[in-house]
Amino acid sequence: MIRTIFAAVGALTLFAGTQVAAFEPLPDGTTAEERANTARLNAEQRARAEAENAAYQKRLAAFEAQKASAESKFISETAAYEAEKARIATMSAEERIQWEADAAACKAGDVARCAKPETPPQP
Repeated sequence: MIRTIFAAVGALTLFAGTQVAAFEPLPDGTTAEERANTARLNAEQRARAEAENAAYQKRLAAFEAQKASAESKFISETAAYEAEKARIATMSAEERIQWEADAAACKAGDVARCAKPETPPQP
């Protein structure tokens, strides 16, 4: 019976020693429990940071896609505008050449190529 008591006391001492060890400061002044809590908090913070980074990367990718789309649209609309500008400039130049030719012919006596007089509006 005494052996059982000594065994029980030894087991309790060992158990109490591990419990006390959790609260005994380590060489840097922290306890094992504090380190475990720090590790848990660090893991939680890392998980939050990774989730935030993933969400940011998703928003960034969407922004880049929108930017590329807008840039592409701008380039195509600018090309269409420049093409229309060139078409109008060509048409205007052709009309001016025709007008100058008609004006020269009219001055030379070709009445058919003279400008028609404007008719006043009828009351």
